[in-house]
Amino acid sequence: MSRLRFLGFLCCVAALGQAAAAEPVVIDAGTHHLGTPGFPEWQEFEGRTPHGRRLDLTFEARKNETPHTLFLGQWQVKYSWAVLLNDRRLGRLATIDTRLVHDLPIAKGLLRDGANKLSIVAPKATDDIEVGDFWIAPGPRKTALGQAWLEVSVHDAIPCRITVTDEKGHLAALHSGQAASLALRPGVAYTGDGSARLGVLPGRYTVYASRGFEYSVAQKQVTVAAGETAVVPLEIRREVPTPNLVACDTHIHTLTFSGHGDSTVEERMLTIAGEGIELAVSTDHNHHADYQPAAIKKKTSQHFTTVIGNEVTTKTAHFNAFPIEPNSPLPNHELSDWAQLMQAMRALPGVRVITLNHPRDDHTSFTPLGPEHFNPVSGAHLDGEPYTFDALEVVTSAAMQSDIMLLYHDWFAMLNHGTRIAAIGSSDTHDVSRFILGQARTYVVCPDDAPANIDVTRACESFRSMRAYVSMGLLTQMTVEKKYTVGDLATGLGDTFEVNVKVLGPSWVRADRVELFANGQRIRQREITTGAAIVKSNVSWRLAKPTYDLHLVAIATGPGIDAPFWDIPRSYQPKWKRHVPRVQGATNPIWIDADSDGQHTSPREYAQREIRRAKGDLGKVIAAIKPYDQAVAAQAASLLHEAGHDPRSGLLGQALKQATPVVRAGFDAYAATLPSAKK
Repeated sequence: MSRLRFLGFLCCVAALGQAAAAEPVVIDAGTHHLGTPGFPEWQEFEGRTPHGRRLDLTFEARKNETPHTLFLGQWQVKYSWAVLLNDRRLGRLATIDTRLVHDLPIAKGLLRDGANKLSIVAPKATDDIEVGDFWIAPGPRKTALGQAWLEVSVHDAIPCRITVTDEKGHLAALHSGQAASLALRPGVAYTGDGSARLGVLPGRYTVYASRGFEYSVAQKQVTVAAGETAVVPLEIRREVPTPNLVACDTHIHTLTFSGHGDSTVEERMLTIAGEGIELAVSTDHNHHADYQPAAIKKKTSQHFTTVIGNEVTTKTAHFNAFPIEPNSPLPNHELSDWAQLMQAMRALPGVRVITLNHPRDDHTSFTPLGPEHFNPVSGAHLDGEPYTFDALEVVTSAAMQSDIMLLYHDWFAMLNHGTRIAAIGSSDTHDVSRFILGQARTYVVCPDDAPANIDVTRACESFRSMRAYVSMGLLTQMTVEKKYTVGDLATGLGDTFEVNVKVLGPSWVRADRVELFANGQRIRQREITTGAAIVKSNVSWRLAKPTYDLHLVAIATGPGIDAPFWDIPRSYQPKWKRHVPRVQGATNPIWIDADSDGQHTSPREYAQREIRRAKGDLGKVIAAIKPYDQAVAAQAASLLHEAGHDPRSGLLGQALKQATPVVRAGFDAYAATLPSAKK
């Protein structure tokens, strides 16, 4: 506890009547690293020896005749750590990565005269954490946090997120007498009208106002003493223009309907409005949840359109289906056969879009795009029929991948296989602030001038036709010859054609790279140094038209955000111990009709055509695919392998000795996915 906070508290205690007999108790002001020795969870903990999996602190106190409150600082808590006082459970640490001040109630009589013991006890899972700055305030939390107040108001009474950090940068402990009008968590208050009266401990704070990706961030430092109220006026403004683009989060949960997380449906309405989402799809597990009544109750319905959906949660994957008409029957989530499951979801009244969620995550020992189910080079579904869902989550902000490009490459492989599936972003949030709603989102082409009356049918058609942009901190847009954009078939092109890529982002986001991919292979790259400008990049490349069709996708990335109002979470199921957050923005494809036949031909279709023409002559196959790219070669390798040829040996291996480096690269990439190659 800082000296300012301690002295302020003593001043307040003197005026508290009955509570004045008690004083704050500083248990331990140090910081303790807890975890399993020899098994560091993250790079930051390597080379450090944790105290152990349990912390016991002894301290002197007097028996509490009234309820008291324990305060502590914590960081990097992923699992449920128990907090005990004199071997009786007080509660648990907050399960959140972010640095914050946590508080727990101490019931009357739980403290003893003389020696007491506070314990932090590890869960069974490996989890490296830091805890410290333990102290006890006399009185319940509303008394401790009622000493000083922050009166925050945001210009134009706009729904937003207010974030408060203390002098150490921790999310501050907050209290509010108007809690019913806020979604309140440590250091965070979502408000529907831009106002919040927040009780805090005396001290120095930084107060932020934000409203998601499209808006600026305002901040102000304030110092407030016991008995004072600090007035904090803030103003945020729209920075990123998104005309005719609707901001969607297609993966949203509530505690009310999903049964886990911490956000009630009423609180969820404040987070949707506060993060600037215009089309909000309810996707509570195996439940058709209608958020509209809660939106009306919380007076936020004018800011967004709600859509009834369902995360159909099975043992073999999680799929979102939407929109669903009210009072529709539930699909059978016990189905494991995807063809039957798709049929059941498509049969729901109103459904137009089905998404495959967090496809690289392991749930119930099943990873939808794991190597036993999916070939990441050919894009083939190894368990049966081709994929028939409409969209794939390439970024899920509550379930981040260690390698942010992994799912993009999976998606490229699907496109090369000839599967038309849109790339989307979503949050999958179950919480008010642990994972930020709309942090990853999708922008779909659709009129957006009336957020409360979005044309849901038109928005769904944009998902299905791939007229959509993936955003997590950046918005990347692309045109071909200044007239074709995402989802379009670009026809009538000359010998060369122009590709323009524009990258937008708010002033608090940086971008450092924009890349252009053709059939999943990077063909152009440009470094970005524009800093706080809203237009991060506006680059044009002139490309020579190939003899075969292809698809173009642009992806921009930049340094991750660790600011408390938009902290990018760590990987949900990390593949390595290094946390390298990145912002990102991606387009869906523009289909290039390079062979001028009025349609797009996929790499797999080209490979099938050349193999058919060669009539079994492997040498002719290799010669025929020479003019194509690595994607066509990889599809040829897949098709020949399915026909019984090993791309690493035999007649095919001999024929490949005459192949070009590009063709060999495609065959080698596919061969590396085969079982014997992995041993």
